[in-house]
Amino acid sequence: MSISLQNKNLDDAGISRLPVNAETITYSDWSIHYTKSHILKSICTNNMKCQLGEPDCCELCFYNSTLELPTLPDMVFPRNSLILTHSSGAVLAFNPMDALKRVVNGKLDIKVACAEEWKESRPVDCTSAKTKQFDWTFSTDYQGSPNEKFKIESTEQKIDITKLMKREQIVFYQDITLFEDELHDNGIAVCSVKIRVMPSGFFILLRFFLRVDGVLIKIMDTRFHLETGNKFILKEFTHREAKVSELSHLPLHLMINPSDVEKHVPIKFQTREKLIFCK
Repeated sequence: MSISLQNKNLDDAGISRLPVNAETITYSDWSIHYTKSHILKSICTNNMKCQLGEPDCCELCFYNSTLELPTLPDMVFPRNSLILTHSSGAVLAFNPMDALKRVVNGKLDIKVACAEEWKESRPVDCTSAKTKQFDWTFSTDYQGSPNEKFKIESTEQKIDITKLMKREQIVFYQDITLFEDELHDNGIAVCSVKIRVMPSGFFILLRFFLRVDGVLIKIMDTRFHLETGNKFILKEFTHREAKVSELSHLPLHLMINPSDVEKHVPIKFQTREKLIFCK
């Protein structure tokens, strides 16, 4: 296994930043690369003169122009990513832009006591009529970004959790946050991706977790499992959702950690697919 490290100390405006945490490993026929960096700035670095498509367009304006959202989550990590590249040319990537593109601009029937405070905490232009049609929980059913080199087909085959529970050396692990919002202290919305590489294969969990305090719990998980020797990745997407009133029998501390509350939240929707990368 070969490992190379890359670090950068300047952002797109030439301002000193914490070093980018980046690493690439080679695993069998796969190259696995991750990047972690700073959160998206809250102001334009070009005095609001950015134009989409221009080389000096800052990251904030690029996101605002590309996404059809009246506002962005409190914390977006624009450079955070996980990219898996197979020798056949198949690429499976995870990034915040594609995740936020799946946020729906539509009527959302979720109300909290501090909804007006949430609106007041956003810029004035985000409190217009179009904001009423905005999913302020940033719910996304993002399932990763595979390229056209994959052949994708439905399957009944399940990921074997018992195999993943076996004690095994972990040769590589990362937990990467794509975006996060505290819903103006009314809960949490967070999208993240984790990868674990073992001698027997790799496992990825892409998760969107939403907790609207006193109202709703939602978990949208996409799991990917490659077993060494297989020419396909098994993928499972699971949408779990429940009103907090339906979980009133649970202690409150379980609502904080998605791994703790997950098994108590009923499944609303589930699909399974094979991502075939080589015949």
